[in-house]
Amino acid sequence: MRFLISVIDSETTPGEGGTATGGEMAAIDTFNDKLEANGQLLLACGLAGPSTATLIDNRAGAGKVEQASLFGLEKYQSGFWLIKADSREEAEALAAEGSRACNRRVELRQLLGN
Repeated sequence: MRFLISVIDSETTPGEGGTATGGEMAAIDTFNDKLEANGQLLLACGLAGPSTATLIDNRAGAGKVEQASLFGLEKYQSGFWLIKADSREEAEALAAEGSRACNRRVELRQLLGN
C-alpha cells in the first residue's frame, strides 16, 4: 500500500510557518533515513510557499493562468512523504513519527491505483 503524508503548515500558528528549524531538519533527516533503510520511502520533499503558486485552468482550452494558490496562508502543504506500508495502521504510526519529526500536523491519505 502507498500513502501520502502531507505536512500541514501555517503562517499564523506559533511554531509553524514554513522553513523548519535546524533541529527539525535533523529530526526529519533521521526519519527519512529510517524510511529509506526500511524500504518504505518513495519520495520526500518540501514545497515552496503558497505565495509562489500558479493556478492553471486549461479545461476546454480556457488558457487561464493566475498567480495564486488554491489554498491560503492560513493552512497549506509545506512538504510531503510518499511511503509504502503494509497496512493503514503501519502508515498511521509512520505519519505520527513524521509529525513528531517535523513538529507539525500531518494528513495521511492512501494513494489509489497502482
